Amino acid sequence: MSRLSVVSPSSYDFEMRTVFDKIETLLQTSGKRTDKIVVGLQFPEGLKKHALNIASQIEEKTGVSVYISADPCFGACDLDMRLLERVDVLFHFGHSELKQGAAEEKVCFIEARSNADITNAVTAAIPLLPEQTVGLLTTVQHVHQLETAKKILEGVGKTVVTANGDSRIAHPGQILGCNFSAAHSKDAEECDVFLYIGSGQFHPIGAALSSKKRVVCADPFTGEVSELNSRKFLMQRSAVIGNAADAETFCILVSVKNGQYRKKLAESLKTKAEAHKKQAFILFMDLVTPDQMLSFKADAFVNTACPRLAIDDSGRYPAPVLTPEEFEIVLGERAWEDLVLDEILEGGQD
Repeated sequence: MSRLSVVSPSSYDFEMRTVFDKIETLLQTSGKRTDKIVVGLQFPEGLKKHALNIASQIEEKTGVSVYISADPCFGACDLDMRLLERVDVLFHFGHSELKQGAAEEKVCFIEARSNADITNAVTAAIPLLPEQTVGLLTTVQHVHQLETAKKILEGVGKTVVTANGDSRIAHPGQILGCNFSAAHSKDAEECDVFLYIGSGQFHPIGAALSSKKRVVCADPFTGEVSELNSRKFLMQRSAVIGNAADAETFCILVSVKNGQYRKKLAESLKTKAEAHKKQAFILFMDLVTPDQMLSFKADAFVNTACPRLAIDDSGRYPAPVLTPEEFEIVLGERAWEDLVLDEILEGGQD
């Protein structure tokens, strides 16, 4: 049987020197023997394939014990609290800190920044950016490359803005799947158009709906560039809203995950439902899955947990799953043209 490679041939920087230095400092300050130190590792799904190699490097280099979280991980909002209780430090890979206070005291965030070259994708996007002032947006994996993008665009005469988001956002220009404040903050008001650097459609759709501005996407992994067209997404959400239009009984979902807990929002939605003569019940859970909903015979669900849960798995639930904003449309308290993606903004948690 071959041994695991201790070299990680990845397109992401796992900052192993930072990991080793943190463990060394822990050894010096804790007074514990090496064999009494326990390190936890947590990864999002896309990075879990690197977990065993990273654990191997840590154990061989430092002699400490390593526990790996095998549960799903949706972001920095989803720290493995049970594992955190059992380790001296938890290395959380692939996300930036949310500044959640005591919950993060034993957590070291390793952002796993991408090594992909963004130059060609940004250059290819220039013909799609006739506007003068361009705002830059990306995920944490590419925030360190925004200065490169800025220089490319300034080289062709553009004014470039990298806006700050709210306190949940660690870096200028960064957006999360639950927070697009860098696209609609005061700093972003002067932008005529946004250039999103990254893969996937969810983040730029959120930026477009929240800012009401055009978004051009540049994928550094494929080199493809395109103007975002959110029409298909809006049609899908329109169908979900339509399917819930006649619902009388709603279950409002609350996750107890550290960065997703919004009990007060759920309670306010229940009050709104009852004001419109609807029945509403609040369900508490950790992980929200379609299978968990099978036993609850509601006409529709309203999700206050991770905003992506209502979007990514919508076809798998036994009844329509609405965001809080979509629920307001169903109740007649919000106009369809005012639809935005749900966000967990600064001060939005209980």
